[in-house]
Amino acid sequence: QVQLVESGGGLVQAGGSLRLSCAASGGTFSSYAMGWFRQAPGKEREFVASINWSGNIRYYADSVKGRFTISRDNAKNTVYLQMNSLKPEDTAVYYCNVGNTAATLRTRSEFASWGQGTQVTVSS
Repeated sequence: QVQLVESGGGLVQAGGSLRLSCAASGGTFSSYAMGWFRQAPGKEREFVASINWSGNIRYYADSVKGRFTISRDNAKNTVYLQMNSLKPEDTAVYYCNVGNTAATLRTRSEFASWGQGTQVTVSS
């Protein structure tokens, strides 16, 4: 089973930037699609972005399109989420997870497990 460790969150002012990282171990990273998800207080976890195994197919939630960029480094078993022009509504715990394809990660709701996530707080 793949283990996932998210990092890079923090407190930032509106308009600022953060880069999140997700390090994977225990599986063949380069064969998985990867996705970022987030959960704000009192809300359901939602899809943010996904990327296929080679990095040439990416999907984004409408709410982050044009501001966030997902990327991956298969040599480092790591997926990244560059977040620019952050807004207070981006405040959430951010998680990563694996899937078969970037497309299916957009709508998938059941996963075997989650990492601890990383907190992103955007102040106004």
